[in-house]
Amino acid sequence: MDDAKLLKYCLAKPGAWQDEPWEGDVVAKVGDKIFAFLGTTSVGLKCGRTREEADELTRVYPDDVSASAYIGRYGWNVVKFGGAVPDDELRELVDQSYDAIVAKLPKSKRPKA
Repeated sequence: MDDAKLLKYCLAKPGAWQDEPWEGDVVAKVGDKIFAFLGTTSVGLKCGRTREEADELTRVYPDDVSASAYIGRYGWNVVKFGGAVPDDELRELVDQSYDAIVAKLPKSKRPKA
């Protein structure tokens, strides 16, 4: 999996759209909230409600998953492309991040699936 394929996967989600809130930083949003921070070598995803939940993934893939800078304490991780995390699990992590963000949106702003 690479950044272009993952971006395409993210944007196929209902209501998802691409933004560049900071010059050169591509993100996938649903409503007005980010669910994926897309880099060329990794992606930032919401991987748990708490840091403790997100740490489970860092224990399984210590060389390829780490806590996100600044927002890691809220359950966000950085997952490297092309490492030990299988593509199907990476897609599942995107799905979970998307679902977690959609669940926090007001009902009026949730996409119609």
